[in-house]
Amino acid sequence: MRRTARLLTGTTLAVAAAGTLTAPVYAGGTAAPAGRPHGAPAGSLEVYPSSVAPGEQVAVNTAACGGEGTSDGDATAVGAGRFALAPSTREREASGRFRVPPSAQPGTYEIVATCAESGRRVTGDLVVTLTSGSPQVYPRGSVKTGIGGALGPDPVQTAAGVAALAVAAAGGTWLLHRRARGDGI
Repeated sequence: MRRTARLLTGTTLAVAAAGTLTAPVYAGGTAAPAGRPHGAPAGSLEVYPSSVAPGEQVAVNTAACGGEGTSDGDATAVGAGRFALAPSTREREASGRFRVPPSAQPGTYEIVATCAESGRRVTGDLVVTLTSGSPQVYPRGSVKTGIGGALGPDPVQTAAGVAALAVAAAGGTWLLHRRARGDGI
């Protein structure tokens, strides 16, 4: 009875460890709605792109004002002055644009929008850098390393690998148990 319990415990631990190692391969993220930066709360001021070089144009959007219509934007912190936000093509959102002056210094600046009717104030951050911020490019596929390498996201191959690890763990547990008992291995 103890022998079976130990064998099952070892196998269970091996399968759990293998499952933990393979779980991040399939962890997916949520996609941001079109035009909305990933992770931006609906009641905030969305600044796109969030990182720019001096002289570039910036777009701002907010759903905080609802259907109120126009809003007043303030980018004086970065030296761009005030700008208007008008109802956008997306329902219940206001959008506007301004240009970062060529004389802007690198740093993080707070951009403010005030809703016309309610007076609600929302903010967003703009980062000014010396170089233009290009969008992040993520690699796709497995690494071409010659013989061996990553299996990729194929669930059949991953399941086969997990099964092979479980069999190896069970066999190793059985051999160690026999060795400890002195069965002549």
